[in-house]
Amino acid sequence: MNFGWINAMLLRDFHAEATDAYRLCTMEHGWVECFGQDVLISFRKVLTRERLLTELQSWASSVGFHLRRVFARFVPRKNQQREPPRLVCGDPAETLETIATERHLRFGIDFGTGYSPGLFLDQRENRRYVRHLAPARMLNCFAYTCSFSVSAASVGATTLNVDISKKYLTRGRENFALNSLKTIDHRFIVDDVRTVLPRLARKGEKFDVIILDPPTFSRAPGGKTFQIEHDFENLLIAALQLAERDSHLLLSTNCSALREHALEVMARYCLKVARRAATFHRPPQLPDFPPGAGASSIWLRLR
Repeated sequence: MNFGWINAMLLRDFHAEATDAYRLCTMEHGWVECFGQDVLISFRKVLTRERLLTELQSWASSVGFHLRRVFARFVPRKNQQREPPRLVCGDPAETLETIATERHLRFGIDFGTGYSPGLFLDQRENRRYVRHLAPARMLNCFAYTCSFSVSAASVGATTLNVDISKKYLTRGRENFALNSLKTIDHRFIVDDVRTVLPRLARKGEKFDVIILDPPTFSRAPGGKTFQIEHDFENLLIAALQLAERDSHLLLSTNCSALREHALEVMARYCLKVARRAATFHRPPQLPDFPPGAGASSIWLRLR
């Protein structure tokens, strides 16, 4: 899969919409992303890393892109083998943190705390759609650093954010602060989503937007595992109990076995079990991602 380097016209489009976080290049065994003036190279083969480093310098010169630092990370076959990115070009004395901007919203980026720096670029259009929907109450499952919730809060929503990682939810609060959004009307729950959803249903809570963007695999502190191919259906059925009429629900995953068609088939089964009806909507293709790259996503509009 070779998508080449993005051109100067697309760079100007991103600049015009106040966005400085996007993918620069995609090839078969690697890709390049930028977060402000910092660049992250992801690679599966060392030769790919070297090629991307060389091409990056040439591309940056040709379009006038100023490189502050370059980080690189190996993409392993197993999640357990993931390591934080390593600095390959730039001042090692500088902090590993920076700020990326997406459509005027600011998000904290940290290249030193884990494999992922804090913002998934392939969810850009889904975050835009959340702002378009302007929900009153949004449930963000597997919230990570709460980028969906920041998007919703920026247009007046109250949010409930659930993640098993206290560290990530703390970063989520920091993202609210970066955008001068008070967290008094927002909840942050450190727990397993599968435990929280039935609890919310018993309380009679309802939401008009629900985000389901789980990891392919995770392990809760008690040792309980989540495997998306086995657990996604039960998760969706539980989430449907919390959805208002005329609400919207996002299904999204990076699992290669669950592309958009498979997600829709699964969703239709779960809707039947939950005795709900919905129409389906797919987000537009991202201009900086080749078809088939990034997360698979479908939106359900529930009736």
